[in-house]
Amino acid sequence: MMVPVPQTRILVAEDEQTILDLLSASLRHAGCEVIEAVDGDEALRLARAERPDVLLLDVMMPGHDGFDVVRTLRSEGINTPVLFVTARDATQDKIQGLTDGGDDYVTKPFSLDEVHARIRALLRRSGNRQTPVANQILRFADLELDIDRHQVHRNGENIDLTPTEFNLLRLFLENPNRVLSKQVIVARVWDHAYSGDPAIVESYMSYLRRKVDAHGPSLLHTVRGVGYVLKVRD
Repeated sequence: MMVPVPQTRILVAEDEQTILDLLSASLRHAGCEVIEAVDGDEALRLARAERPDVLLLDVMMPGHDGFDVVRTLRSEGINTPVLFVTARDATQDKIQGLTDGGDDYVTKPFSLDEVHARIRALLRRSGNRQTPVANQILRFADLELDIDRHQVHRNGENIDLTPTEFNLLRLFLENPNRVLSKQVIVARVWDHAYSGDPAIVESYMSYLRRKVDAHGPSLLHTVRGVGYVLKVRD
């Protein structure tokens, strides 16, 4: 998968929570820092305060829509690259978005690979490419995952995982204390194009728990009706 430059700061503004979670998890999985907004007003405030490297804006949001956000930022001299992600696919909408100051446009339903590739293109064109920072070991509590060596340890004990279990645990370690839905997990571990039964997540979470939580207090928890989370129990 083509991914954005690691350590890039990306503001994702999207009022549909499932899509926001999907985009945010995929970008964090790629090594990016993600700032989230659920409406246009919040997107404006965070764009001004945080000065991200790229903006991903839905067009149809409560408050200021995506076009309003870009017009306002451009009028204030903020030239952060903008990728619109929207269901509005009419040619006139695309022309308006680009005329108002947007840099690129992708329509829903979208491919995560395409979104990532377009972000990289925006970073290249803007010259806003940061040096990747190697962070090949992920840690949470007493759990450690070594990406390069494909090893997992807890309390100093080696945990033998299958490739799918390893990728699943990596996703949680990249999103600690964050509830991940089955849809997000399927998209990031089994690929966005996977069309099988989402119940596969339940099976693999069961396998992973048996291995990881056998070496200490439970870290992988079910949030009923929502998804799963990696956290230290209160």
